[in-house]
Amino acid sequence: MSGVPRSEKPVGRFRRMLDRLSSSQEDLESQELREDAETAGCVRIGDCQDRQIVTVTGTLRTVTLRPRAGVPALEAELFDGSAALDVVWLGRRSIVGIEPGRRLIASGRVSMSRGRRVLFNPKYELRPLGRE
Repeated sequence: MSGVPRSEKPVGRFRRMLDRLSSSQEDLESQELREDAETAGCVRIGDCQDRQIVTVTGTLRTVTLRPRAGVPALEAELFDGSAALDVVWLGRRSIVGIEPGRRLIASGRVSMSRGRRVLFNPKYELRPLGRE
């Protein structure tokens, strides 16, 4: 085999079709999310560093109500195909439109908590339902 990774080789229509047929549904969804983040001009979650101000996009995998220090906190896991990030809204029990499967764009400062990337109280924009 050549020293060029598969993703850097020129890919023809037949190769793309063959790759799609042999990939799992999860792989296809991850690839679509990575492409969506790239076209939206967002930083890939896997590339985010601690204390960096970022704009990320992805799909909410889970949404839970988990109190922090006696204060209600709405937590969601955002996945963009490269990695996951926890989005936390402190003082909120629910937010209309924040539900599993929903796509959104979030902006804020990344922090690390227990080895995971977290955005606390980010600015966010819900993606239109028609694009899902």
